Amino acid sequence: MLEEIVRNAPVFLLVAARSFACIMSLPLFSSRTVPRKAKVALAGYIAYFVFPQLSLESGTYAAYRSFVSSSGSFSADYIFLVIGEALIGLIIGFTVTLLFAAFSTAGQFFAFQMGFSASEVYDSMSEVENPLMGEYLNFIAMLLFLRAGGFLELFTDGLLASYRSLNVFSIIGHRDSLLSFMLSGLTGLFQNALVIALPLMGTLFLINVCMGILAKAAPQMNLLAEGFPILILTSFLLLFLLLPQLGEFFLGSFARGLRGLEQLFVRLGGSIG
Repeated sequence: MLEEIVRNAPVFLLVAARSFACIMSLPLFSSRTVPRKAKVALAGYIAYFVFPQLSLESGTYAAYRSFVSSSGSFSADYIFLVIGEALIGLIIGFTVTLLFAAFSTAGQFFAFQMGFSASEVYDSMSEVENPLMGEYLNFIAMLLFLRAGGFLELFTDGLLASYRSLNVFSIIGHRDSLLSFMLSGLTGLFQNALVIALPLMGTLFLINVCMGILAKAAPQMNLLAEGFPILILTSFLLLFLLLPQLGEFFLGSFARGLRGLEQLFVRLGGSIG
């Protein structure tokens, strides 16, 4: 097997470039706390098992025959193939990142209303400052993702399936479909975030309206001091009650995202013989 990899090193590098780009863009794996050596080792491990199933004679990698010589020499065209393979891996990782970003964005929507807008923490997965409630929902989503075996399903039904149905030339020939998929992913991000945050935003809005009416009816009441504890306690109570539904919503959104990714592979790889 090692002799076969050495003899077809350019093909093995193409496979490893796609898997490495996917790992570098996935939540949790993209964190700096994960050693770079572990990421490279995992990418090589995936490429090692995928490589025997691929061939330059047939399948998706047959289109690379004229760019990868039998002697294994490299050229400028080959460098562009490596970049294209990395782009495919980034698309897969980008799709999963949007699912987690919906929970983080939902926390940003209602954090201001509940009085936690000034409390931000460092998100080690996305490496940005995130409101406390956004980080909490993101952490819950990651636990559900790990509990449901999301990474295993992603690698088997997402990454490995892309090797059988997608190559660089199919992306170039179907740029419109790829752009439409990216825009729909961003649209779905804000749609899912609004669905998650809407119950809390609506409830907190009603509480603020009631406090405004009480402040007009009884100006001597110090609602500013008592309003924030009420908003915070109500928000945590709603989160506690809605947590099972949030879990089901995330698992459903992940399943829909994975189906959309598979449909994209079918559309982009439809021209591959």
